Amino acid sequence: MTFEAAERVADAVLYEGYVLYPYRASAAKNRFRWQFGVVAPRPPQDDGEPWFTQTECLVAVNSPPSTLAGQAPRVFVRARFLRPKPTATGWLEGAPHALDLEPIQIGSLPMSRSVQLAVTNLDARVVVDAVEASGFVKLRIRVENHEPWRTEFDADRTAMLSRSLVGAHLLLGIEGGVFVSLLEPPPGAEVFVAACENRHTWPVLIGDRANPRLMMSSPIVLYDYPSVARESQGDLCDAAEIDEILSLRIMTMTDEEKLEARATDPRARAILDRVEQMAPEAVAALHGTMRSADFFNPPGTPTPDEASVMVGDFRVSKGSRVRLRPNRRADAMDMFLKDQPATVAGVYRDVDDRVYVAVTVDADPAASLHESFGRFFYFDPAEVEPAPLEESRV
Repeated sequence: MTFEAAERVADAVLYEGYVLYPYRASAAKNRFRWQFGVVAPRPPQDDGEPWFTQTECLVAVNSPPSTLAGQAPRVFVRARFLRPKPTATGWLEGAPHALDLEPIQIGSLPMSRSVQLAVTNLDARVVVDAVEASGFVKLRIRVENHEPWRTEFDADRTAMLSRSLVGAHLLLGIEGGVFVSLLEPPPGAEVFVAACENRHTWPVLIGDRANPRLMMSSPIVLYDYPSVARESQGDLCDAAEIDEILSLRIMTMTDEEKLEARATDPRARAILDRVEQMAPEAVAALHGTMRSADFFNPPGTPTPDEASVMVGDFRVSKGSRVRLRPNRRADAMDMFLKDQPATVAGVYRDVDDRVYVAVTVDADPAASLHESFGRFFYFDPAEVEPAPLEESRV
């Protein structure tokens, strides 16, 4: 079992919020460290950072659970996290850890396994339970911090973090079965998915869509099969931002600001060095790329360039000529585009499976430029009508 397909996204989760633009320790946003994935010592009132995470998910096994004894599926668990260590300046650097548990067979159900994590000066454990769920196997994986609470933690967050796991998440693999999506469960699994209780974590499928044998349980809400844009030159510790904007901001920093940022943390220094060395074409590649075809289309689904939709009695697809009849009043631009002839650039589906017709406006002198960047106007199929070729040209 390899987790290679998940590692780039997992690294982005691990370092989310580690150090934020302007990447200086003196910046207000960098004074309160680590707001994601903290697994802290258990406080007396359970009113602080959580002391555990709990992942519950379903596995569809290749054989009925009652016959698993001879060919038991195996679960692979990798726990990933940072251990904060204060530097001479008081800044907390995070040392990355990735610990693999021995593969766990889930043949005889129910089963339970508790494993001590090999982490220096920290009592942390992973507890794995499995039960049968009417043809599925329900897994529960808890990451627990059993360090005793100390009174100094109440006033010293740095001391508390030094006895914590931060950015904590799990990579899970299954051999002899596949994971079930908790976001879009297949027929028959909905009631069992609804009964899964996930605490302080969010499990999603990752890797190969056609063979869902990998799952990532993240402290950040994600969709199934998250990916890092291939144009991204590297992590900026803020996946909720836009690489282009952050890179351009970094380029505008003064020499004094960059000097302080580089002295803050090795990762901050690496970010600034990487951005400053970006070639112009690499910066341009960060701008205006459409991802619908690459990320949201299930296997076998036509791409926007191939897809079509019926508009009345006519089939509309890329290259079709249409006239715009906006009626949603969702955008002030609609009133300016009403009755305009346009050319269909593709038929797209959003994450809710709604269909949109992407167009370029024929009268727009920059239409070809917009198309080269993947910038289109999007309309519901009911807001366009087919137009004869001679009528649509202006």
